[in-house]
Amino acid sequence: MITVEAVRKTVPSPEGALHILQDISLQIGRGETVAVVGESGSGKTTLIGLMAGLDLPTAGRILVEGRDLGTLDEDQRAILRGELVGFVFQSFQLIHSLTALENVMLPLELAGHEGPAAAATAELERVGLASRRHHYPRQLSGGEQQRVAIARAFATRPRLLFADEPTGNLDRRTGHQVEELLFELNRERGTTLVLVTHDPGLSSRCGREVRLEAGRLVDGEVAA
Repeated sequence: MITVEAVRKTVPSPEGALHILQDISLQIGRGETVAVVGESGSGKTTLIGLMAGLDLPTAGRILVEGRDLGTLDEDQRAILRGELVGFVFQSFQLIHSLTALENVMLPLELAGHEGPAAAATAELERVGLASRRHHYPRQLSGGEQQRVAIARAFATRPRLLFADEPTGNLDRRTGHQVEELLFELNRERGTTLVLVTHDPGLSSRCGREVRLEAGRLVDGEVAA
């Protein structure tokens, strides 16, 4: 599903070049669940951003289903994400001027889905929020907002899902509920799941851990 070959990411800083990622190589198979772990600042979010085509590496290459992201322009990468990728973020990233239903409908509409309202309603029903579909994010709890975000992420039936600290802004009980929902939906849909987390309980549920230290891969290079 994903091949990362000798990837480096360097950005300028007042002190000179800052090496965020250094010589990262790994493979993630179709249907795998992979946790990217490491201390803050180790490059975890940067790595999944590169794998999602949100940015390009300074060196090396990344292939998603055999397509080299470095050969695609920004619009082409956006189209590829629309076809293949879903996202769940720590901060939910819902659009506050849209209802829960409209938030879930948005990627469906962008993908040209027929009957986006019915499909979005079905996704909200699956996460237990059909009765709250006309509520705005400010009217929902943190756990409910994350459930809307999960419904939105799965609405287009992505083959690849990236989750960045999906339970990081939630209390333990709510976080556990969201965690259960995320893995349950992932099993149902057969999605490849790559998640960033500091939570050892969450990472232990994945089939494999990829550990970063100071921008280098120290564990998890060999696919499970």
